[in-house]
Parts: sequence; C-alpha cells; structure tokens
Amino acid sequence: MYSTRISRLVGAAPAVVYRALTEADAIAAWRVPEGMRGQVHEFEAREGGRFRVSLTYEVPGETGKSAAHTDTYHGRFLRLVPDEQVVETMEFETADPAMRGTMTMTTTLTPATGGTEVTILHEGIPDAIPAADNETGTRTALDNLARYVTGS
Repeated sequence: MYSTRISRLVGAAPAVVYRALTEADAIAAWRVPEGMRGQVHEFEAREGGRFRVSLTYEVPGETGKSAAHTDTYHGRFLRLVPDEQVVETMEFETADPAMRGTMTMTTTLTPATGGTEVTILHEGIPDAIPAADNETGTRTALDNLARYVTGS
C-alpha cells in the first residue's frame, strides 16, 4: 500500500468547489478519468453516508478492476467540513486480492489568490495500481474539477 498527494489551484471559491465534491451529478461529471464514463449508483453526502460509483472504459481493450471494462467502488463519507474538507473511505468491488483494501481519500480546500488550492491525499492505495496511473488519474480529475466549477 502507498499514498499520493496531488494539488491544483482551481479558479473558484471554496464553497463552489465543496458543492462539486458533495453532489452526485457533479461527481459524475468531473471525477471521471479521460477515456471513461461515470455512473453514480448511490450517493449520500453526509458523515457516515454511503456512495457507489462505476467508471467504464470507452476505449476497447482496457481492462477494469471490477468487470471486463469497469471499475466499481463503494465507500463512506467519514468527515465533511463545509467549504474545507471531505474525507472518504473507498474500496474497489473486485475478486482480485491485489486490488482489495480500504483506501482513504482526503480532499482539502484552502482559499488562495485566484480561487482554491485543492489537495487530494490518497492513502492505502493497493500496490497493484501503478503510482503513475493514480497520479495521472488524480491530475485529470482535478483538471476536470477546475473546468466543471468554472464552467469552461
């Protein structure tokens, strides 16, 4: 298991970014890596609330962690501090023991000149997921988030 920390300046106020972290429609729009589409099956944005999301590859030949072309994960919201922080635990729905384990994702919002510094800390990532893939996916998601909250 390993951890990654990725940050990006997003050109919107913390309150706007926080809403994008806690609304199902927003998650389906921005938390999807390039070449995938997302589906939010369950989403209760409250401490202790559950969520379940599937990401499906649009590119033929890509292999998912949960099914032939899909990564499905579920989890809970551990902590929600409006306009400041979202802490989630999540795990892939998979039969592959190398991909199992509970991961924690902490998203911290810090007011900054020009918007909000968004920092995502992933902890407990299974070693079977290449760190470069996790970092690329997180950077892509943050780029998507920036476009989503600015409407560009």
